[in-house]
Amino acid sequence: MISNIRTGIGFDVHAFAENRKLFLGGIEIPFEKGLLGHSDADVLLHAVCDAFLGALSLGDIGQHFPDNDDKYKNIDSKILLEKVYKLVLQKDYELGNLDVVLTLQRPKISPYILTMKEKIAEILKSNVDQISIKATTTEKLGFVGREEGISAFASVLIFKKN
Repeated sequence: MISNIRTGIGFDVHAFAENRKLFLGGIEIPFEKGLLGHSDADVLLHAVCDAFLGALSLGDIGQHFPDNDDKYKNIDSKILLEKVYKLVLQKDYELGNLDVVLTLQRPKISPYILTMKEKIAEILKSNVDQISIKATTTEKLGFVGREEGISAFASVLIFKKN
C-alpha cells in the first residue's frame, strides 16, 4: 500500500581535499579546502537527494548518478537535486518539509544557512520555512572531529498532491 504521506532519510560523507572549492547547500562557502568527490561533492545536497529517493523507494544517488559516469564528473549538485525532485513530482508528490543536519568542525556555517535554505527552496519551488538546516560539531571526535571531512543527514516528508 502506498501512503499519501512518505518519509525518507539520507546520509552522505565526503573527505576534505586540497585545491577544491567547498560547496554546501548549493552555495560556495569560503574555506581553505573543498570536498573530494566525482561531482562538486556537495554533501548536504547529496543527503537531500537520498532522502527524496528513499521516500519513494527509488534507490540512491549512486544508482541515478554513478560516479563512474563521466557525464556527472564535476557536475553541480543543484542539477542532481533538480533531477531527483522531478522524479518526486512525476510520482505526484511534493515537499512537506526537509530537515538537514551537517556535522563539521570547521568552517562555521551559521552565516550561510539562510542563503542555503533560500537556494534549496528555489530548486524545490517551496517556501524557506519548509527547510531546516542545522550544524553541529562532533566535539573533536571521529573523522569529522579530526577535520578530515563533513557528513550530512537529511530527513524529508513528502505528500501526495491532491
